[in-house]
Amino acid sequence: MSDEKCFENFENLNIMRYEHHGEKVFVKEDQLGMHREHCLCWECGEFYPEPEDMDQNCPIARVLFNLCVLLNIVTPVWECPNWTPPRANQLDEKEE
Repeated sequence: MSDEKCFENFENLNIMRYEHHGEKVFVKEDQLGMHREHCLCWECGEFYPEPEDMDQNCPIARVLFNLCVLLNIVTPVWECPNWTPPRANQLDEKEE
């Protein structure tokens, strides 16, 4: 079955297909681009999202990031046993 035939009626589900990091993926339209808003990591003092800082990153965030890269998925975190209050520079960046 072709891609076109297989996905011809998915629009009524509010799901769209787009290219993310070079891979075609599906997402609920109303959640596209909402990862940072929903993910607890972005409010955590142990989170270092820049590639050059990955060695400082929380061990859970490192594993989750590697899983996301491996499977071409996006996974926000809503609950975490390692959350800590944001660093001062994280709060400054958020206000800009």
